[in-house]
Amino acid sequence: MQIDRRFANEKLKKFQFFNGAWLKYIAFVSMLIDHVNNAIITPLLDGHGFLLHLSNIFSILGRIAFPIFIFLIVEGFFKTKSRKKYLINLLIFGLISEVPFDMFTSRTFFNPNWNNMMFTLALCLINIWLIDFLKDKFKNKFSWYFISIIIVIIFGLLAMFLSLDYDYHAIVLSYLFYIFYDRPLLGAGLGYLSIIKEVYSFLGFAVTICYNGQRGRQNKLFNYLFYPVHIFILGLIRFYFKI
Repeated sequence: MQIDRRFANEKLKKFQFFNGAWLKYIAFVSMLIDHVNNAIITPLLDGHGFLLHLSNIFSILGRIAFPIFIFLIVEGFFKTKSRKKYLINLLIFGLISEVPFDMFTSRTFFNPNWNNMMFTLALCLINIWLIDFLKDKFKNKFSWYFISIIIVIIFGLLAMFLSLDYDYHAIVLSYLFYIFYDRPLLGAGLGYLSIIKEVYSFLGFAVTICYNGQRGRQNKLFNYLFYPVHIFILGLIRFYFKI
């Protein structure tokens, strides 16, 4: 049986106490906090006071989710039984989520200038899938690295063209987590540098280092529905109260 190098480091093992389910729950809570802040609290800010402090705290906690979701996409790429089915599910729920996302972000039913995170995750999956496919086609590893960087640039530009949430940052981060899959500390460190303008995202990268390689008890339907359902509810609140 092949040993996963990520969990062979004795010094790192004591920090690896989160399974995949806990990573998802942490990311879900962080995302919910961030979305409540963006949809409800931020529009009500009047400059000072309790709401401003609350918004700042929520903004910090909301930075945890993004690194975890990208990390889990790469983990899913390596662990899923069917990458094709995984991709199809992301695209289906991307379509389901688009109207709720527009309601939540811009209080409209259609906004082509900003598209939801499910599509971002799907593009990240396609990106690393293509790079991984080409890995066996190049005997020269340097050539493969060079081509993979070109692919990342193309997909990053595509993410920007499609106005995807987190655009090229997600593509770059998924690539770094993929390349340094066996070296989580390096992947997290370089990943943080790639999006260092989001200073508090280091909290999310720290959580990825605590992953223990186990799936944990998960409900697949809940995992996929959480995103469209909660942004739909927030969208309804924005419409009802005209926020």
